[in-house]
Amino acid sequence: MLTKRIIPCLDIKDGKTVKGIYFENLREAGDPVELAAYYSDQGADELVFLDITATVEKRKTLADLVKRVAQQINIPFTVGGGISTAQDVSVLLNSGADKVSINSSAVQNPSLIDELAKEFGSQCVVVAIDTKSINGENIVHIKGGREATSLKTLEWAKEAQERGAGEILLTSMDHDGTKSGFAVELTGKITKMLHIPVIASGGAGTIEHFYEIFRNDDADAALAASIFHFKEIEIPFLKAFLKEKKIPIR
Repeated sequence: MLTKRIIPCLDIKDGKTVKGIYFENLREAGDPVELAAYYSDQGADELVFLDITATVEKRKTLADLVKRVAQQINIPFTVGGGISTAQDVSVLLNSGADKVSINSSAVQNPSLIDELAKEFGSQCVVVAIDTKSINGENIVHIKGGREATSLKTLEWAKEAQERGAGEILLTSMDHDGTKSGFAVELTGKITKMLHIPVIASGGAGTIEHFYEIFRNDDADAALAASIFHFKEIEIPFLKAFLKEKKIPIR
């Protein structure tokens, strides 16, 4: 079992960190630059920064904010939101991002995954999948979870890998913000089907939830937002707990 990663996520709207439930009812959670520096100091393994309304509002991710965050941290940094071209990726990498996350643009133009993997390397390309259960089937959603597609989640994850994605960021919309635990069964299915890392996202509420998603190798990393932003769980405490449980942690 490879070492597991703990990843705080900054959902950004209008330059502020926000958090909601089921992708709705957003509330402010602090200054992204200050939070990023705090997490870097706390021992987070990576940081994910998602400009959650960039795709919907048809604008580009805030490169200036990315630059300010990158100056404050010394851990890998993934940025997503509104990325639809190789030029967008170049701007973000030059601003200090290590990886980019694509979601809606990849669904609408799957060859974008191939293009970015070829130009920047698979290690740089994270395909984010927002999934929700509809009539018992896990379906991919785009545009910040607002729009259902015809894609089945497992099939899309496999295609993303085949096209050159280096990692999958899987967010269960059914669990998002509920603090009821990660989508262990779905995440485990995808992890066992793929050979690239899978990040579990959506539903973290207790330290036990991280143990549950890691215990049977159901995820390579676990991402959370509000429990870290509002200091309900401190990362050093979480890592100490996981080490006690014999989970290999960085």
